[in-house]
Amino acid sequence: MAVDDDCKRKFLELKAKRTYRFVVFRIDEKQKQVVVERLGEPNLTYDDFAATLPADECRYCIYDFDFVTEEGCQKSKIFFIAWSPDTAKIRSKMLYASSKDRFKRELDGIQVELQATDPTEMGLDVIRGRAN
Repeated sequence: MAVDDDCKRKFLELKAKRTYRFVVFRIDEKQKQVVVERLGEPNLTYDDFAATLPADECRYCIYDFDFVTEEGCQKSKIFFIAWSPDTAKIRSKMLYASSKDRFKRELDGIQVELQATDPTEMGLDVIRGRAN
């Protein structure tokens, strides 16, 4: 599975310049490559991000999570979320699962990885827990 150069470019913009809060990627089966589907502006919330994910299709996502540590320090962690809902087609789930590691290698700087099959597995409380 190829990775469109735009995927790497948008990830670097999120990581270095904080241009986006999140990036959602999808596999374009006709082109046989991962492409950028949606970009989230920096002022959007986690709920805005979660609402963009389709209920019955797989996606890869990058989310830049800002938080404050127990010591009061402002921090940020970059999450890679593999969204694979139970209602997605089996073929799609297999395609996303088999392409995930190759795609992740293209994105240098991911700090936390999550696999989610329903919204509760990637809720804000889960994100907070994994960030610390």
